[in-house]
Amino acid sequence: MTNPFEDPDGTYLVLVNHEGQYSLWPSFAEVPAGWTVDKTEDTRQACLDHIAERWTDMRPRSLAEAMGD
Repeated sequence: MTNPFEDPDGTYLVLVNHEGQYSLWPSFAEVPAGWTVDKTEDTRQACLDHIAERWTDMRPRSLAEAMGD
């Protein structure tokens, strides 16, 4: 069995948490507590592109706010 996070033929979701951090998530898996769906089911590459376009600051939101950004 391959890693479900690296299956090029799989379908995925993009999740985001309260800190503005993103995650690629296999569409068959239950969304974990504390995360919400930011992009519905799509190809792995489309989800990675979505994340790359939006998650430009890797710092957790609380750290960016504490630094005055």
